[in-house]
Amino acid sequence: MDKYIGYLQIIAAATLWGLLGPISKYGLQEGVTPHELAFWRASLGALFFILHSAKHKNLTVQRKDIPVFLIFGVLGVSVFFGSYQIAIKHAGAAVSAILLYTAPIWVAIFSRILFKEELTPVKLAALGLALTGTVLVCFNGQSDTVSLPLTGILFGLLSGFTYSLHYIFGKTFLKNYQPATLYAWCLPAGAIALLPWVTFTAYSPIKLAVIIGLAFLCTYLAYYAYCAGLRRLEATQAAIIATIEPVVAAVLAVLWWNEQLTAAAYAGGALVICAVIVIARSPAKPKKSVITVINN
Repeated sequence: MDKYIGYLQIIAAATLWGLLGPISKYGLQEGVTPHELAFWRASLGALFFILHSAKHKNLTVQRKDIPVFLIFGVLGVSVFFGSYQIAIKHAGAAVSAILLYTAPIWVAIFSRILFKEELTPVKLAALGLALTGTVLVCFNGQSDTVSLPLTGILFGLLSGFTYSLHYIFGKTFLKNYQPATLYAWCLPAGAIALLPWVTFTAYSPIKLAVIIGLAFLCTYLAYYAYCAGLRRLEATQAAIIATIEPVVAAVLAVLWWNEQLTAAAYAGGALVICAVIVIARSPAKPKKSVITVINN
């Protein structure tokens, strides 16, 4: 029974992350800028995690780790959140979610360079699938009614790169800290780094609902559910289940916003998701530490 609870928690987290793009589009249509959405997502998300950590009395961290937390906050939060929102604005929620899942390519490269993990034929084949899928989405997934501007593609790929940095951070620090503690430190740093780029606008009830939804549903609850699931499942199991995120995002983008994707774009997205599943299912070498990937 405990295992099935873990499955449900990971599915809940991935579904909440899948809401990110479709919900953000409501704010973008109301005139909220991408950086403003990213700022409030990081700021209010940080507030929720700080309150959570304070309640459980686990806000304290080692002084030597603080600079790393702050640097990660800039790269893994401000750049990641900001680039993903810009990608959503220019490329749409569905394509942005697909491009976000190019992250495993960078994860494999980082793990090879930094952790000396072997690039097996299975992993190389998965990388080939992901690259092919990305090319289909970016260059062939277009028609007279579907246009993917270069800005959307580049920021979508940047979001995938910065998202992959969560792998390095998680593998290094989650063995010593609670997830809420890490986010309570990193999210404020990311919000501060975003602040110079933010142009604040007047707030309507819809804008406020979007901002609170992004912070509470897509940030706090999503990370909380995912980490709770990780306590019950192996990281590879959780990673496989979490790949429903771009599927949820694409379905909601089509249903809510009538976004249009060509057959090539759908095929490319399927290849990227297949690549993620292949990498996640590849057997770990004995006596190696468990790899944990922390999502958006």
